[in-house]
Amino acid sequence: MKIVKLLIPYGIVASLSACSSQPSQAPHTQVNYNNAANAPFLAEYKKWQGVPYRLGGTNYSGVDCSAFVQAVYQDAYAVNLPRTTAQQVKIGHKVAYDNAQSGDLVFFKTGRKTRHVGIYLGGNTFMHASTSKGVILSRLDNPYWASTFWHFRNVQ
Repeated sequence: MKIVKLLIPYGIVASLSACSSQPSQAPHTQVNYNNAANAPFLAEYKKWQGVPYRLGGTNYSGVDCSAFVQAVYQDAYAVNLPRTTAQQVKIGHKVAYDNAQSGDLVFFKTGRKTRHVGIYLGGNTFMHASTSKGVILSRLDNPYWASTFWHFRNVQ
């Protein structure tokens, strides 16, 4: 019984110290995406949020990832982007992961020949038209997105 009484305080101290420890920060986690620089993107996101995914779709009744990116850039900044992910991946210039900034396009290899695109907002967050959930915000450190991440491109 005496050993159990001695172990309980050590267990409490160990569990409390684990709660207070700071995890190391991954790239992009220190920046908040909800800021003035993202206001045009976030205003567009509010219009599109929840719109279902539809392959080939280009409007509020259904949209695919590249059409969503194209529409957001057109409406937020009057920038004309190509229509397809295959065309979008060829414009602008590649950006290193650690140098990605709000507005950069983020590309994923989601299948052998399938690609996906979204708009990076900073803070490890991007907006996109998800095949399963429609237009949403997602995180780059989500295991699925982290495993399929390809690269960033600056198009502005």
